[in-house]
Amino acid sequence: MSSREDEALAYAAVTALTGQLALAPKPGLPDPRDLGARADRRDHRMLRWSAKALAPGLVAMAAAARRTGEPTPGLRTELGAIGRCTEHSVGLAGGGHRGALWALGLLVAAAALDPRAGARDVAATAKRIAAHTDKGAPRRPSRGSSVSAKYGAAGARGEARAGFPHVRRALDALTKARSAGATEEQARLDALLTVMSTLQDTELLYTAGPIGLRHVQAGARTVLEAGGTATNAGAEALTTLDTDLHTRAWSPRGSAGLLAGALFLDSLPVGAGARAA
Repeated sequence: MSSREDEALAYAAVTALTGQLALAPKPGLPDPRDLGARADRRDHRMLRWSAKALAPGLVAMAAAARRTGEPTPGLRTELGAIGRCTEHSVGLAGGGHRGALWALGLLVAAAALDPRAGARDVAATAKRIAAHTDKGAPRRPSRGSSVSAKYGAAGARGEARAGFPHVRRALDALTKARSAGATEEQARLDALLTVMSTLQDTELLYTAGPIGLRHVQAGARTVLEAGGTATNAGAEALTTLDTDLHTRAWSPRGSAGLLAGALFLDSLPVGAGARAA
């Protein structure tokens, strides 16, 4: 692979993230409707702008993986160092996307290791990278890791070490909704709700506790059980959930980052391995 391929992977990841941001209505999450509200306008625009600030770091991660050639402990440590520098750059651009950077960084690196791999093989390779310890990581626990320890949730690290099961579920949901005739936006919203319905989102656990998390999961399942966002009943249930979460100020940010990961994998060529294998 050349640097052009590294840049292409980074661009695909940023496009996946901005595509996630463009969806509406996203229950409890920033979306284009915020542009019409003075209080939130800056937040959503900053998220779109800062998403693009991930690109140089993602290029560097792809290059590191290509140069290393294997999912080694050294690669894991290098990705961690690049990720921390990228977080700083993103912070200067407006902030946000920490969870998405974690997922997309591992997936981009895994895709760079084997350009012929299908989406699920990329997720499996990312699992092998995440299994190693980042020797350069700060010793002070993050908020997410503290919440994971308190409630026994897998958290972002556990999700990666399990091979991104919610990313894979989102891919399945995309395929199912598209096959049923949903629009692309409806398919992506169904994929988001599929993640929300089962993910132990540490952001929600922090702000709403276990009861709040179960409330959000149940609301997402209600939309899906009504037939998904392509049906009238599902769309009505989505509106109810969206209003509820915005009123409570509960934000399932972990689900949004994993949806971006799924959209990235979905954009990859099928390659040597079938995407649905």
